[in-house]
Order: sequence, then C-alpha cells, then structure tokens
Amino acid sequence: MRLLFAPYILKFKEPAGTSRGILTEKPTCYMKLFDESDPSRYGLGEAAIFPGLSPEADDRFFYKLMELQANVRLGKKTDLSRFPSLQFGFEQCIRDFTAGGNAVYYSSPFITGTEGIEINGLVWMGDKEEMLARLEEKLAQGFRCIKFKIGAIDWKSEVEMIESVRSRYGKEEVEIRVDANGAFTMDNALPRLKRLADLDVHSIEQPIRQGQPELMGFLCEVSPLPIALDEELIGKFDTDAKVRMLDVIKPRYIVIKPTLTGGFSGAGEWITLARERGIGWWITSSLESNIGLNALAQWVATLGCRMPQGLGTGALFTNNISSPLYLDGDRLIYETGSRIDREAVDKLDWRE
Repeated sequence: MRLLFAPYILKFKEPAGTSRGILTEKPTCYMKLFDESDPSRYGLGEAAIFPGLSPEADDRFFYKLMELQANVRLGKKTDLSRFPSLQFGFEQCIRDFTAGGNAVYYSSPFITGTEGIEINGLVWMGDKEEMLARLEEKLAQGFRCIKFKIGAIDWKSEVEMIESVRSRYGKEEVEIRVDANGAFTMDNALPRLKRLADLDVHSIEQPIRQGQPELMGFLCEVSPLPIALDEELIGKFDTDAKVRMLDVIKPRYIVIKPTLTGGFSGAGEWITLARERGIGWWITSSLESNIGLNALAQWVATLGCRMPQGLGTGALFTNNISSPLYLDGDRLIYETGSRIDREAVDKLDWRE
C-alpha cells in the first residue's frame, strides 16, 4: 500500500472573522491511499489542519505524515492519537478505499438523497452591519437555528442583534445559539449569561477561555443558560483525561469537531462518554474543504442526532473541489449520481 499527500491552500471568498483572527486563506492537506497494483483506485481523505487550534499545527505535522507514509508501505501501524487531523484524514482514506474508492464513506438514507441533515446558519464575526446582513441572509434562506459568533464587537451591539431576531421569532420558530470563543471573563460572564437566557438563547459555547476547569464547572453549575464546551475538548488525547474533564465541569452540551478531536474514532468516544453522563452533543465542521466535509456529513447522517448540526456548506472558498453536497433551505443534501470531482483531485500536487 502507498500513501501520498497534497498540500493545498483554500482561499476565502470574503475575509472570515474567527476567534483566531481574520482569515483570508487556510491550509489543508489531502491524502490518498492505494494499492500499487492499481493506483487509479484510491481512498481519499483530508487532514484539515487549523493553525492556532490543531494540536499538531507545527513542524511535527509533516514529520508525522512522513512517518505514516513509511509505515503504510511497511504495513505497520502509526500512533496518530496526538495528531487528530491526520487521524481523521487517514480514517477517511481507509474507509473510502475499503468501500471502493468512490468517496462513499458511510451508507445511509443521506447518500440516497432521501434524507437531509438539518444544520445551523452561522453568522460570522464582523462589524454590526456585516453581521446583521449575514443574519438576514440566513433567515431568508429558511434557517430555523441561527448561531452567532460573538466577542468581536461590543456586547451591546451583539445583544441588539439577538433582540432583533427575538422581536420577530419566538424560540419555537428560531433557535439561537451563541459561541463566545472564550471572550467572557468571570467578572462579566454571569450577567451576560442571564441576559442571553432572558432572550431564550438555546446555549452558549465556551463562554470563558479553555483550560480553567474549576471556573468553567462553577459557571455550568450556576448559569441560567446551558453551556456547551468546544475548545475545551481539544488536546484531550486519552480516555482518562476526557472523563476527568467531563466529570469536573459537567456541561449541558459538548460540541465535537472530528478534525480537532481525533476523527471518527475520537469523536465517537466523546459521544459515548457524553451519553453515559446525560450530556447533549452535536457535531461541527472545522473549515474543511468539500472533501473532508463530504466524509463528515456522511458520518453525521448515521448518528441519529436530531439537533441541528454545525456543518459547513463548502461555500466559503473560491477554490473548493466540487462535491455532491448542496444546501436546500436549512438542510444539507447529498445529490445522488454526483461525486467528488476526481479529475480535479488527480491534478493536485501529489507528493511521496
């Protein structure tokens, strides 16, 4: 067996405001696994490394990738437990190759076009006018769950945007989620959580920065608004660490990003641990291209979670690779008879 990789730079259509600053481009790394006797049939995956968030977003990534390549040729296993994006990409390759190399990773009614996946409409960080325009766009498209990324502008303006939704739609009509990306402090967190609860917000992700389990646990205990952990999950590589974190903090929800938490297998363990503790969960993409998003959506469709998921739509980038995924209202749909553009994939800069 052989494994090749192709570095790729995704270009944003518009600058994207994130907790890690304004992004105009994002690196990723495609992978393909094949038998040397038939290189035309290969399993495709994406290690969507995220600088500033991925634990392996440094020189170690390519050293580990080269080790993985060598071990694939030798038929040896590679420990990828501390390299979650590589783990996710390699798992995609294996599943695709095993299933025949058609970018069909999981069978379900989703890939037959009979069921879609409800997703939230994401309002990116920006100035007030930009965020209001994005909000109106999402509401016009028919999204019933809106997620605001907050913490980039002043608190008063952010609250006014949420008030504008609630003045028109009750909580039964539109669910509102917010993601603070750790922007609150212990001095202002409780009054802000109370204000959001009064506006019938569903939940808030990561109100204070990660790595403060006792303080986060206190907030989860006293907050009038359900708290979801997001970045808090990153860097928890073994089961004991995951268990300790969940048992100390006791969140209402966790937000699982397979690219950052160890692929299908790592994310699956988080789901198991959450279910054992009565903790809710949903899955979120992490700026993957259509290759990783396609695999992620197929997996999510098998999980039976009826909450709106945080999956992207592939529409952020100017140079994405076309895929069977498209958006119909607030549902992500798989177009039957369509596939990942293998011709574009074959033209990538594949390296030994």
